[in-house]
Amino acid sequence: MESDTKEIGLYIAYSALMSMAIGPIITGSYASLRGLKRPANAPKPTKSDSPLEDSDDEEESVTESLSSSDAWMFPVIGSGVLFSLYLVFKFLDKKYINYLITAYFSIVGCAAITKTGMMLARKIVPLCVLKHVSKYKLTLTKQRKHLTHASFTVIHAAMLATSIVLTVYYSLTKNWIASNIFGISFSINAIQLLSLDSFQTGMILLSGLFFYDIFWVFGTEVMVSVAKNFDAPIKVIWPRNIIGFVLGIEEYTQAFTMLGLGDIVIPGIFVALCLRFDRHMAWKRNPVGDFRSTKFPKPYFVTCAIFYIGGLATTMAVMHIFNAAQPALLYLSPACILSVLLTALVRSELKELFQYTTEEKEDDKNKKQKKEKGKKENKEKQVEEKKEDKQEEDDIHAVSSETQKNEDEEYVAVTPVENKSGAGSPKPSKKKKKGNKK
Repeated sequence: MESDTKEIGLYIAYSALMSMAIGPIITGSYASLRGLKRPANAPKPTKSDSPLEDSDDEEESVTESLSSSDAWMFPVIGSGVLFSLYLVFKFLDKKYINYLITAYFSIVGCAAITKTGMMLARKIVPLCVLKHVSKYKLTLTKQRKHLTHASFTVIHAAMLATSIVLTVYYSLTKNWIASNIFGISFSINAIQLLSLDSFQTGMILLSGLFFYDIFWVFGTEVMVSVAKNFDAPIKVIWPRNIIGFVLGIEEYTQAFTMLGLGDIVIPGIFVALCLRFDRHMAWKRNPVGDFRSTKFPKPYFVTCAIFYIGGLATTMAVMHIFNAAQPALLYLSPACILSVLLTALVRSELKELFQYTTEEKEDDKNKKQKKEKGKKENKEKQVEEKKEDKQEEDDIHAVSSETQKNEDEEYVAVTPVENKSGAGSPKPSKKKKKGNKK
């Protein structure tokens, strides 16, 4: 009975981890669509009646785009940070280190939970209720110059108060449920705010972290050691035998199964890229309607999400069979990359897939081209100026030489001679050669 309960509890733990992984990925991917720039041929969105929407800012979500150079450096920087944390926990008192970590993540987590809560409020609170919610606007100015503004409602205040209470509760108790709420909020916000500029960048990132995960999990004890000692919401966890705890069959233990947030966020931003590509292709084929609408075909997004679930299930199956920690990206990276390539191959869209870039990258390209064009024009201008300066110098030198020549000729012509008569014009001197008289 007890062994059966543990087995069932373990399967429940695996299912819970998968739910806490795929949920933030789907939510964060849809939230990332708010950061897409509206095409020039797309109509402006209608003004929302919801006080939770800021109508003054059409592009509400500001994203941080990762380029291919960032993707190449990601495993290197990640390795440095991971090994540094390992050394810190090994040689310093981890109690005080975790105090600092808890303080930092409490502040950041408070903001993350508030933002996630507002995201959910926009979806679940009926518009008929929101219409009766008052909206306030705080504007910061300096001598009549507008600096910034912020809009808020009582719902914002309620979410902020809730996040503060939850942060204090987690800091004092380290409760695993509160920790999961923080972890899920971090994942959703990271997937929304981080974006890949192209599929090439995404494939470079996943491939690099594929080898990164293998080395630090199989090659050393560093990854597992840091995950166990790092007392912060950087992972989602679930008790291995929650049934025994709920039914009172056995005492609650600290036996948890866990999944790092990196195994959610990194594949998550790739899945979000697939959704943005689906939006791009759908608008390219049929540029009508509301660009912000989420009702469009999503072949790449759905396929990649399914492959992610399959890769995560494979990870847990291998971990269960061999009873050893597994690098999740060993299975997730190939799954995500293959899903996109197979879908593009079936739909004959490989060219479009690899040519696709985000608006941010296009802007960077245009800026770079303008910069290079400006440099080229400046260089040509400098060359022309040098030519003009040289021509001017040559002209001055020629005039100077001609003047000098004229002066020399004039000097020879008017050279005076001694006039013994004391009158008349000077005459050229004629000296007779002196010689012996014969």
